[in-house]
Amino acid sequence: MKEIERKFLVNDLSFKALAFKKTKLKQGYLNSNKKRAVRIRVAEDKAFITVKGNSNKTGISRFEWEKEIAIADAEALLQLCEKHIIIKTRYYIKSEKHIFEVDVFEGKNEGLILAEIELTHEDEAFEKPVWLGEEVSHSKKYYNVYLAKHPYKKWNKD
Repeated sequence: MKEIERKFLVNDLSFKALAFKKTKLKQGYLNSNKKRAVRIRVAEDKAFITVKGNSNKTGISRFEWEKEIAIADAEALLQLCEKHIIIKTRYYIKSEKHIFEVDVFEGKNEGLILAEIELTHEDEAFEKPVWLGEEVSHSKKYYNVYLAKHPYKKWNKD
């Protein structure tokens, strides 16, 4: 399966008033080499294992496979994950026919807010809300797998 998504920084917190849902997420990586990442995620009352392939040159498309697993299994697997566990609250905002997922990071990534939109093809047009900032799809440092190894709070120190 192919995932096509674009990532953006967020200019302000006005998106929160537009959210129709929010979810607390906890995730870690069992494997994060250059060719693939294996992620474990707990999203409140559900859990998933996900395999993501390497991104294409634009940073927008990549292979993604996901399967729901038992929460107890996910919690046990999180104990085996590399470095830092990512904790964030995800807000879901409808914008015409799309849904933006806005992640407000906590802990070692506090201060970072990213918005993602999944598309059916790389050149698909979509409305950009006023709170949407600079596009960072092409920058791997905004991938969660990078943030797990290089937390946002340490970027000025690295």
